[in-house]
Amino acid sequence: MARISLDPPRTLLTRLAAWYSKRAYGKVIDPLLALAHNRRVLMTDSRFEMSLARWNKLDPGLKNLAELASAAAIGCSWCMDFGYWASRRHGTPHEKLQDVPRWRESDVYTPLERDVMEYAEAMTATPPTVDDELADRLRGRLGEAAFVELTAMVAVENFRSRLNAALGLSSQGFKDTCDVPVRPAG
Repeated sequence: MARISLDPPRTLLTRLAAWYSKRAYGKVIDPLLALAHNRRVLMTDSRFEMSLARWNKLDPGLKNLAELASAAAIGCSWCMDFGYWASRRHGTPHEKLQDVPRWRESDVYTPLERDVMEYAEAMTATPPTVDDELADRLRGRLGEAAFVELTAMVAVENFRSRLNAALGLSSQGFKDTCDVPVRPAG
């Protein structure tokens, strides 16, 4: 249960943000409703997220896996739910998204994807446990610009997941709208 009301004051800003959220995501997202209690925080977060959407040096599939690995390590159910939905929209296969919490045991990932998820988990640990060998391997395979973007995206997902988890935000059912349900036999 949310630790803050998801019924913020109705201002022009919150109405515009809600309209945009419904248009972009099909519903008003809970983080928006939580942040709307502080106009400056909402505005700063909105501008920041719009800027992030323009980053393009890192493959979107790798970015999605890194974000989900970080969210899983923190335990943010809202971020896992929304991240699954966003990743499916970018074309990431269901099997890869489903196995993120158990990526080490899964056989659906490439060596590069495994390195990205290991890096995301190592960055998310407190204190971070990133080692030089993993960083060098990723920088060599991705290039410096994409490596910096990967590092920044994991840091951003740490911010999102920790904020949402601390505010008590939980799954909004985004994942449920992604895949066609399996029909029972017969």
